Amino acid sequence: MAAVEIRLVRLALTRPRPQRSPGESDRFVRHILVRVRDDTGASGWGEIPRADRDLWDALVDEYAPALVGHRWQRPTEAAAAWQPLAPRPAVAAALDTACWDLWSRQRGIPLAHALGGVRTAVTAGVTLGPQPSLELLVQEVNRQVGAGYKRVRLHIRPGWDVEAVRAVREAYPSLVLQVDGGGRYTESPEHLDALRSLDDYGLLAIEQPFPAGDLAAHARLNRSLRTPVALDDSVDSLERLDEAIRMEAASALNLRIVRMGGITQARRAHDRAVDAGWQVWCGSDQESGLGRAAVVALATLPGTTLPCEMPPAGERFVPDLVSPTVRSHDGVVAVPLTQPGLGHEVDQRTVDTLTVRSASVGSLA
Repeated sequence: MAAVEIRLVRLALTRPRPQRSPGESDRFVRHILVRVRDDTGASGWGEIPRADRDLWDALVDEYAPALVGHRWQRPTEAAAAWQPLAPRPAVAAALDTACWDLWSRQRGIPLAHALGGVRTAVTAGVTLGPQPSLELLVQEVNRQVGAGYKRVRLHIRPGWDVEAVRAVREAYPSLVLQVDGGGRYTESPEHLDALRSLDDYGLLAIEQPFPAGDLAAHARLNRSLRTPVALDDSVDSLERLDEAIRMEAASALNLRIVRMGGITQARRAHDRAVDAGWQVWCGSDQESGLGRAAVVALATLPGTTLPCEMPPAGERFVPDLVSPTVRSHDGVVAVPLTQPGLGHEVDQRTVDTLTVRSASVGSLA
């Protein structure tokens, strides 16, 4: 590997998001873009969404130098470069994705085909957080259904669960609907009663109701419901997935590239989950169009039978970083199969304009 270019970019949101920490802007977020180059000048791109100083330092000081000093023939071999380092899944995911993009471009093939994908388009799903009222929730669901989304996933929490699902289900009896508990529930009688009540609403899945570390609680709930239990944060490695499969803690998986530490590990997780009879969909970590292009490529794998996560209608970064933009049309995202790599070109002029900090490791000559 000849060099790694690194950019910290400041992206504006079309719709403000709730602040997650003191001092965090609700209209702007910072992402890190990485570009890996070979000796011929060919390059591939990756992204770290919602970046912070620790991730920047780990990338610049440790991960990028390790990759530049590492020789690999296939992208599945790139991870050996950072294996001795302290785990930073988001950093590993960005570099791994960039290596896959580079390798695919070198061979003139789309990333989806390089991964073994079989789809020309993927169905899009959307996630909605709690709203100020049930009426406003139904209105927002109506907006997303009108935009063509085929599946709606609701964030739930104790006190905002059964009534919210009931309101949406009464308004849309045939809508493909699922919920995400975000690890907010316990096995208290009150919480279990609410989760079991959701079994009556024909949900696609109840995702991550209990904290990530409690696979046993998920297994007990999974045995007691007709609705599939899905895991998200509980599965951050292949070893953890194997444990969840052995315990029968779920029957569906939200597969996220960033959480798994890259496309290589995510593809292996897909294979193991599918072999175990689990359903799979590709989730999002609020990536820009650059990261979403990789999510779409992963979602073409044969076992990803559930809708791929996309931003809600009206929520995106402006300007986008890639052309063409990655978005759904009538609830479907086309897979770019006529262009190599990610299939979307990074707008270098836009990246330059949005860059607030840059670094490079290796020789760009």
